[in-house]
Amino acid sequence: MDPCPFVRLIVESLALKLPSPTKPPPLSGVHPSTTPCFCKIRTNTFPTHTALLPLSASASTPDTTTSTPAFHLDPAALRRLSGKPLSLVLSVYNGPMGRSCWVRGAKLLGRVHLTINLSTALSHSNTFHSGWFNLAGPHSTNKPSAQLHLVVRSEPDPRFVFQFGGEPECSPVVFQIQGNIRQPVFSCKFSADRNYRSRSLPSDFRSNGSTGDRERQGKERKGWMIMIHDLSGSPVAAASMVTPFVPSPGSDRVSRSNPGAWLILRPNGASVSSWKPWGRLEAWRERGPVDGLGYKVELFSDSGPANRIPIAEGTMSVKKGGHFCIDYKVMKDAGLGWRLPVAEGFVMGSTVDGEGKVSKPVVEVGAQHITCMPDAALFIALSAAIDLSMDACTLFSHKLRKELCHHQQNSLS
Repeated sequence: MDPCPFVRLIVESLALKLPSPTKPPPLSGVHPSTTPCFCKIRTNTFPTHTALLPLSASASTPDTTTSTPAFHLDPAALRRLSGKPLSLVLSVYNGPMGRSCWVRGAKLLGRVHLTINLSTALSHSNTFHSGWFNLAGPHSTNKPSAQLHLVVRSEPDPRFVFQFGGEPECSPVVFQIQGNIRQPVFSCKFSADRNYRSRSLPSDFRSNGSTGDRERQGKERKGWMIMIHDLSGSPVAAASMVTPFVPSPGSDRVSRSNPGAWLILRPNGASVSSWKPWGRLEAWRERGPVDGLGYKVELFSDSGPANRIPIAEGTMSVKKGGHFCIDYKVMKDAGLGWRLPVAEGFVMGSTVDGEGKVSKPVVEVGAQHITCMPDAALFIALSAAIDLSMDACTLFSHKLRKELCHHQQNSLS
């Protein structure tokens, strides 16, 4: 089947130009040029995005890469907006930025209202605005005001969409979805073998965990693996737990300093008995105001395990779950763009349900990253590993469901 239509709406090249002060600020206040400025971006469809604004002293096009996370319009959103404009509102503030969606103690400098027509967004890229906006509005007096620079554009972003037919630990079928059509494309086989050792991997890819904590029976979760098979029954990808998930000393949680790890594997050539690592996932349970699942994903280069490229890192709520995403644009903004293997843009996203909830992950993969179905299988394996990490990081004072405790011989050995 063909990929599903998606569109990325991008707000970038953000910068703020402040007017020169005509008089000293009051003793009780602080001039905007010495305090942070930020903007909140709202639409009539999506959650609010926030970005800090760099200051510009010139009226020419600023040299800035500041942007907000893209708005992703899926087929349902595009249907809702068919024939209707999308309203985009940017509110610019000066002052402290609160943790919640409310702005506390910040002064509103002005707003920009844009109406965007997405009628041609699926067929080609569009630039809706590029330049400066006067925050005082079109009917302002001659009094100097702040100006906001931004570029608003859209890009077609077709994606393949998949969904697990059940929880990954229940060895489900994986369907490809397009509209109301669901077509089986993969099958999964989960196993849990406490005595598993992967003899088909080079020694430098295997677990390097120390003895002691990692060898305590009943206080570790290890040997989990999920195999992805194509419709002919041939294995095309796998996720293998190579570093056990164990509680940190004196606690019942997996710590960031001692995370569990998975390898995402592909067959090494035509042989199904030998596997080549493609990526590595580390996961742990974060402490803090929100109880969270922390994760880090790296890709392996052709030169081996010593040269891993970080492509995703974050935290999601253990209670509510979240959305795992790999977006090379985000990594480029974080200063890692020079190490990325392909052009920037959306790579994949996967839903992750909260702890104790029935999870049937929905996986989206950018069409440009799939040349054949085994490519898609790697992302399916990674999404399964993320989902299973929510269980692996369950507090050790809690029991796991029976599917995660079976002791089976692992077919990758």
